[in-house]
Amino acid sequence: MNKDLPKVALELWRADALVLFDWLQEIDLNAVPISHPAQKQALMDLLTRLEETDAAVATHEETDAAKAEVSQDMGW
Repeated sequence: MNKDLPKVALELWRADALVLFDWLQEIDLNAVPISHPAQKQALMDLLTRLEETDAAVATHEETDAAKAEVSQDMGW
C-alpha cells in the first residue's frame, strides 16, 4: 500500500485485537463473502498491522481468555 495515503489511528481493546488476529489467521479469505476485492485486501492489511502488535505472540490461553472476555456481554 502507498505510504503516502492518508491514515487513521484506531485504538482497540487488546482482547478485540487478539480475537480479530486469531480469526483472520484461521479463515479462508476466499470463502468470506465480499462485494468488492478491496474488502479482502483491507482484511489482509488489518492482519498485517495486527502482526506488528503483541497479538502475534499471544498464547493460546491468552486468545481463549480474550474470546471469553469479548463474548461475555454481547447481548445479541
